[in-house]
Amino acid sequence: MSERLTEQDIERRLAALPGWSLEDGKWLVKKARFRSYLDGVDFVSRAARAAERLNHHPLIAIDYKLVTLRLTSWRAGGITELDFEAAAAFDRELPGEGGAESAE
Repeated sequence: MSERLTEQDIERRLAALPGWSLEDGKWLVKKARFRSYLDGVDFVSRAARAAERLNHHPLIAIDYKLVTLRLTSWRAGGITELDFEAAAAFDRELPGEGGAESAE
């Protein structure tokens, strides 16, 4: 099991992940707005495959063209290195060329 990161470690790592934020001290959260509903659904499908490869699954909400990803490590009781690995993997699945933008 991965060890829970300190708040200082989390803040330092967040600097390398644009659009991600810390919520309630235990969630990594990213909101992305897509050009269309189906673009968002396509991203969720790609993110789900990445989650399966990592065996680390986010909470996902689709609100029309807005997709919200929430990560935490339940067993560790907070954020671990695996959450940051998953966040980076999900970012790699985002479409380029302005297909999605941060909703923050």
